[in-house]
Amino acid sequence: MSGVVHFEIPADDQERARDFYGEAFDWRLDVLPELQYTNVVTTPVDEQTQQPLEPGAINGGLFQREGDLAHPIITVDVDDIDRTLERIASLGGSVVQPRTAIPSMGYFAYFRDTEGNVLGLWTTAPDAGAEE
Repeated sequence: MSGVVHFEIPADDQERARDFYGEAFDWRLDVLPELQYTNVVTTPVDEQTQQPLEPGAINGGLFQREGDLAHPIITVDVDDIDRTLERIASLGGSVVQPRTAIPSMGYFAYFRDTEGNVLGLWTTAPDAGAEE
């Protein structure tokens, strides 16, 4: 069974969104300017691995709203993104963004389900980006 491991919230103005979510929920918001992304920490994490300490808890991110990535996204952890995208396509879904490396962390992709929703996929891989 693949679990939900992350959420993402698109924003037209990331600074405004950071101010809102930080004040509304006391979330820790770590800006990653090189990725034009903000890590959202909603639950205590292991500072070395950045993984939530509580079983089942998830953290997320804020990113610039654009194109197909216009609504909140939930991300599912899978063993093999490419194989999962093939399976999704065979079931009537489609690829929005193919497997993409985040160096030294892992890979992500986005897909559209049969209902028109965009969701994310994630695979942890410390060697991500090394071969690309």
